[in-house]
Amino acid sequence: MFQPMRGSDTQQGSMFSYLSPEERVPVKHPLRSIRLLVDEALKTLSPAFDRLYSTFGRPSIAPEKLLRALLLQVLYTVRSERMLMEQLEYNLLFRWFVGLNMDETVWVPTVFTKNRDRLLQGDVAEKFFQLVLTQARVADLLSDEHFSVDGTLIEAWASHKSFQRKDQPTPPPDDPGNPTVDFHGEKRSNDTHESTTNPDARLARKSGGHEAKLAYCGNVMIENRNGLVVDTELLQCNGTAERDAAMMMTERVEGTNRITLGADKGYDTKDFVKEMRGMNVTPHVSQNTKRPGGSAIDGRTTRHEGYQVSQRKRKRIEEVFGWIKTVGALRKTRHRGLETVRWVFTFTATAYNLVRMRNLMSPAVQSV
Repeated sequence: MFQPMRGSDTQQGSMFSYLSPEERVPVKHPLRSIRLLVDEALKTLSPAFDRLYSTFGRPSIAPEKLLRALLLQVLYTVRSERMLMEQLEYNLLFRWFVGLNMDETVWVPTVFTKNRDRLLQGDVAEKFFQLVLTQARVADLLSDEHFSVDGTLIEAWASHKSFQRKDQPTPPPDDPGNPTVDFHGEKRSNDTHESTTNPDARLARKSGGHEAKLAYCGNVMIENRNGLVVDTELLQCNGTAERDAAMMMTERVEGTNRITLGADKGYDTKDFVKEMRGMNVTPHVSQNTKRPGGSAIDGRTTRHEGYQVSQRKRKRIEEVFGWIKTVGALRKTRHRGLETVRWVFTFTATAYNLVRMRNLMSPAVQSV
């Protein structure tokens, strides 16, 4: 049997391949369907990209490639831009999805981050989100009458040590890298304290049995038929942020027909229910009979079969939050500032919709 010599081309030499990344990706790979949806949206976004980029100067990263790379970061839970660039060096699937040739140079992580910030300055995430929804509407995947809302805490990129008093100067740290902060026994609130590293974050807790964290309030509205996200809103935590976001998203629902809105017990307040009915919305809110004064929802609403259906369907919104926090890596955001985190939250919800649409539009697997 022939044994190659040490240092021969078989072991240490160059390898040549006549196959392109397009030919390497399996025909039935899930990313193929997702890329078709993404490319269709990017065609419409091209004029918006032209306004963000100068016609002269040093060439930058093509915005279409940048957006596809950011989408891969969400879909494959890549925790940093540096790791994403490392994957693009050798991952043929990633190169194909982004649109890089085999011998094309991968961007420096700092350059990639700078170009990403340019997209953050424009309303690209919201436009991309709406264009993907348009494709779902064309495919008849959306319900135009029945919706559900809910909110969750998105932990901010800030520590409890940074949450300090507003009216007192910060003393010199004993250790600049990891200063000692003793806040034991100190009463801290958003009125008197503020994070020095992330001022937009607010101290909040999801319920009485949970610890308070510096966080943002991320909210989504889904349509009840297939559980697709139809709107997002990220606000500062203030005790009523979930209901405020629900009213904002409801106002943005197109059309004049009456709709239903499913929600949990946290939305069962007289003011919220009254506001919804004034907006031509039937509030299918879960009853909170233990609240002082009783529930704001009575038999006029609960006696209908549609109320029970909404109560079952609204629970699908937890699937969205579960995906966004685990796969989308937004259990704790890596970004700072309300506008930036809002951009990332909307973009991650778009990625969820793309995965959900791909599953809904793909033919069912036939059992043998």
